[in-house]
Amino acid sequence: MKRISIKLKITIWYFILMTVMGMLLIGFLWFVSNAVTTQTAMNNVSQIVRNNLEEVDVADGKLQLGDEFQFYQNGVYSVIYSQKESLLAGQIPASFTVSEPFENGLTRMVSDGENRFYVFDLWCPFGWDNGVWVRGVMEVSEDTMMIRNLVMSSAAAMPIFILLATIGGYLIAKRAFRPLEQMIQTADTISEASDLSARMEIPEGNNEFTRLATTFDKMFARLEKSFEAEQQFTADASHELRTPTSVIKSACEYAKKYEETPEERAETIDMIYRQAVKMSDLISELLSITRLDQGTESVKFAPVNFADLIHKTCEENGYDLTRFHFALDDTIVLQLDMSLMGRLIQNLVENAIKYGKADGQIWIKLERKGNEVLFHVKDDGIGIAKEEQEKIWKRFYQVDASRTGKRGAGLGLSMVQKIAELHHGYMELKSAPGKGCISFFWHAFCNHASSVFPSASSVNQNATPLS
Repeated sequence: MKRISIKLKITIWYFILMTVMGMLLIGFLWFVSNAVTTQTAMNNVSQIVRNNLEEVDVADGKLQLGDEFQFYQNGVYSVIYSQKESLLAGQIPASFTVSEPFENGLTRMVSDGENRFYVFDLWCPFGWDNGVWVRGVMEVSEDTMMIRNLVMSSAAAMPIFILLATIGGYLIAKRAFRPLEQMIQTADTISEASDLSARMEIPEGNNEFTRLATTFDKMFARLEKSFEAEQQFTADASHELRTPTSVIKSACEYAKKYEETPEERAETIDMIYRQAVKMSDLISELLSITRLDQGTESVKFAPVNFADLIHKTCEENGYDLTRFHFALDDTIVLQLDMSLMGRLIQNLVENAIKYGKADGQIWIKLERKGNEVLFHVKDDGIGIAKEEQEKIWKRFYQVDASRTGKRGAGLGLSMVQKIAELHHGYMELKSAPGKGCISFFWHAFCNHASSVFPSASSVNQNATPLS
């Protein structure tokens, strides 16, 4: 079964909406017209009766009517009855066959089954037999027929109006969706050719589809960039894993081919173990950073005393704390993922240990500056050249091992940067070659009043980083 297009769905819903609105409009028209007509008629009956009441009097025991008394006016019949409900003057409509009791000052609608009438009574406390009734009667059939004709005319014209509106809506939808069809064709072409460099060709403008096409172009650009990064990432990972794999393979082949002394065998096993640990750490880091990139890493924020977390991380990892210099503001409480932030602290500290001087000093500082929290890790190493400072955040990038004598996987700082972003912060490096100092800064925006890290919705993403 062929699926219904969006244009047709919109047209159908538009037709249904117009039909419902038309029915509601007719109903509303009927209700309002009927209410207005009824109220107008009732006011007319009561006003005429009140005016006639002023012309009723008694002189010498006889009923006297003034010259202004009207027995018939604007469709209203005025009649006078005695206290015992005997007709004294006037004539009711021939169709008024209802035996309606008198109710002083009350306008109501009465019916005999076929005809409907508005009736209004007023009691005159003087006159024949100590008083008379003045009654006004008005037939409502003519007003009802007028309203009915109006509604019927509207109902007869409504289908034509709905049909014309539906056709017009379909044509508008078809014209509006024409650029979208072009975008679909372009997307199919890009998909079939596997060419992420291709872009949408939509006429210039500022409508929704133009902006959508621009968004798609930006998305394709990001996909192209991500695809290239993935290819590079795969190549780098393969290269990094190839070395320890080759070492292990060579060691095993050598052990199988040659007889080794117990000392040589122990050395071979130790070498295989070190390479296996290296591969395991690399794979673990690769999995972790992949989860962070894909958003599959579960991030659980909770209030954490940052200074306590720093101390706990350093103690649990067994660092030589005699080399450490702490300057921590222990009043700073932030909404953090304890596991991820612990890894950030660990990676920065181990980077300082690895690239600092042997048995050198490490400085760790935590402070609040304005609306930011600053976490600072500093070592006494040889520094990093300016042209390399932006590269250190890239995956698998490592400072020349010949300069440092140290080599790692090159994923620690990349992971640090990602964790900082997840906590709505950013990383900053300050270093210069030959000055023996590498300083890493983590900035995070915070609520100064409460010292609690804000939610993602409250963070100013456009704030300018501190220099």
